[in-house]
Amino acid sequence: MPYTYEYPRPAVTVDCVVFGFDASQPDLMILLIQRADPPFKDHWALPGGFVDIDETVDTAAKRELEEETGMTDVFLEQLYTFGNLNRDPRGRTISVAYYALVAQASKHIQAASDAKSVQWFSVNDLPPLAFDHQLIVQTGLQRIRGKVSYQPIGFELLPPKFPLSALQALYETILNTKLDKRNFRKKILNMGILTELNEFQQDVAHRAARLYGFDNAKYQEMVEAGFYFELKEQRPRETKKMNK
Repeated sequence: MPYTYEYPRPAVTVDCVVFGFDASQPDLMILLIQRADPPFKDHWALPGGFVDIDETVDTAAKRELEEETGMTDVFLEQLYTFGNLNRDPRGRTISVAYYALVAQASKHIQAASDAKSVQWFSVNDLPPLAFDHQLIVQTGLQRIRGKVSYQPIGFELLPPKFPLSALQALYETILNTKLDKRNFRKKILNMGILTELNEFQQDVAHRAARLYGFDNAKYQEMVEAGFYFELKEQRPRETKKMNK
C-alpha cells in the first residue's frame, strides 16, 4: 500500500536556463518558451515543468527541455533550488533550476508540448517573465560570470572552429568588460589548450582570420597534472616618463 503522509507535500518542478552566444552581434542569449496554457498564458518563460513521480529531477529537466524546445543532447548542470512561498499561483511549488551552455547555431529549436513558441532573446532585452523566472535567469548569469574566469566553459558557446576575435568577444560579453586584445590573445594561447588550424574564416569582408579549436582532451590532461585555468584581465604596463 502507498504511504499516506500526514502533512501536505509541495510539488516539484524543473526549469532550464539555456545560454547561447550570437557572435554576429555579439550578444549573450537565453532560450525562452511562450506558454500555451495558464497560469501566465502567452507569457514568456524558461523551459520546464513538473517532475513525474517515476523520474529523477535530472531526467525531468532533459525531458522538459526536449518536449518544449526540441533541443536534445544538452549537458545540464544544477544551478539552484527556488522555493519562495508564492512563486506559483497553482500552489506550493519548489523548482530545481538547471543551466546549460550551447553553441546556438548548432541546436535546432521547435516549440512543442505546452509551448506556444520558442525563441532566443538577448539577456539585455528580455520580455516580462512568468513565475520567478527573472530571478532564476539572474542567478544563472551570476553563476556563469563567476565560473567563466576559472573554467573554460566559454568554449561550449562557440562552434568547434572559431577565430580568436570571436573568443574574445564572447568573454567580453559574458564579463561585461573590455579586454586588452594583445594581453588576451597572449594569455589564452600560452595556456596551450587551443589547436591552431590550417583554416581561415570564409565569406568575410575583412582579412580572413585563422581558426582555432578547443582541445578538451589536452585540457583534461593538464588539469590532472595541476594546471589551473585562470582568465583575468592584465592591463598593459604604463611607461614611466623620465625627467630630463
